[in-house]
Amino acid sequence: MNRINSYLMEKDSLSVEDVEFARIKLEILKKELGKEITGQDEVIRNVLVCLVCQGHVLLEGMPGLAKTLLARSLASALDLDFKRIQFTPDLLPADLVGTVVFNPKTAEFETRKGPVFTGVLLADEINRAPAKVQSALLESMEEKTITIGDKTYKLDRPFLVIATQNPIDQDGTYPLPEAQMDRFFMKVNVSYPALEEEISILDQHGKLNTTNGKIKKTVTSAEILKLSSMLDDVFIEEKIKSYIVRLVRNTRPEERTIPELIPYIRHGASPRASLSILKSSKANALLNGRTYVIPEDVKVSLVEILRHRILLTFEAISEELDVESLIRTVVEATPVP
Repeated sequence: MNRINSYLMEKDSLSVEDVEFARIKLEILKKELGKEITGQDEVIRNVLVCLVCQGHVLLEGMPGLAKTLLARSLASALDLDFKRIQFTPDLLPADLVGTVVFNPKTAEFETRKGPVFTGVLLADEINRAPAKVQSALLESMEEKTITIGDKTYKLDRPFLVIATQNPIDQDGTYPLPEAQMDRFFMKVNVSYPALEEEISILDQHGKLNTTNGKIKKTVTSAEILKLSSMLDDVFIEEKIKSYIVRLVRNTRPEERTIPELIPYIRHGASPRASLSILKSSKANALLNGRTYVIPEDVKVSLVEILRHRILLTFEAISEELDVESLIRTVVEATPVP
C-alpha cells in the first residue's frame, strides 16, 4: 500500500474526483439498464466492462433472456446508433459491411454503408452465418475500419459488438473458429433469472407495454471515451501483473505447472488473454471507485475472459468436465500476491 501511495503522490495520475466521476457514471448507467433488464446484474456489469475496455462481447444463452433488449437499451442509454443484423446462412459480407453500387441517374458508383457502421451492433446468432461473413465482422472488430471498394472508412467510437449464440441448437450453424473466438473480449453466459426476479418481470410487463422511451440517455459517448482513457492511469503493481501472467500461463498444458489439468486442456489462453485481464482489472477498479488494482479485480471477470480461450481435450469432454471448473482449479493453484 505504501508503494501505491508513493506512486499516486509522484505521478500525475487519476484524482479522487476522476475516479468518483467514473464510478458514478458507471453506476448510473448500470441502474438505468436495470430498469429494463431484470435478473442479469452480472451480465450488465460485464458488458459495461467490455464497453469501457473497448472490447466486444459474446453472449451465450437461450432465447428470451433479454439479450437483444440489453443491446438496444445500452445504445439508448448512451444515445448511440443501434443496428441489429440477423445472421443467416444466406447472409453475404456485403450485407454486413456495405457495397459499391452504380447509380444510373448520376452515372457514378456510390458507396452504401452496411449496418456495421453504428455505435452498438447486435450480431444475432452469429454462428448461423458462413465463415466469410463471420470474418468480415471480426475484422471490423479488430481493425475498427472497413474497406468498401477502394475506400477505407473508420468506424465510430465507441463501437461495441454484442454477438449472441444459442448454446443448444446447433443444426445449421457454423461454429466460430478458435482464432476468431479469441477476438471477443469476453464470453458471457446468460442464465435464467431467479424465481423472485422472474416474478418481477411479470409485474413489469404491463408497464413496459405502456411506457415509451423508458431508458433515458445517461452517459455520453465522449464520457465513455474519457473513462476508457482513464484505464492507462489506473495503477497496477508489478506483482499483480505477474499474477495475471501466471494465471494465464497456468492454463497451458505445456507449462506443466498444474499436472492434474494436463490431460484435460488441449490449448491454453494466449497473451491476448493477459492483456484483456489487465484491462478488465483496471475497469473493475474504476467501477469500485479505486485508482489502483487489487487481486479481486483480477478475479471478478476471469471466467468470462478465459472460458472461450481454453480448448478442452476429448477426455475432458467425455468426462463431462466444463471449462469453468478447470479455470477455478487454475485460480486455486495460483498463489495470490
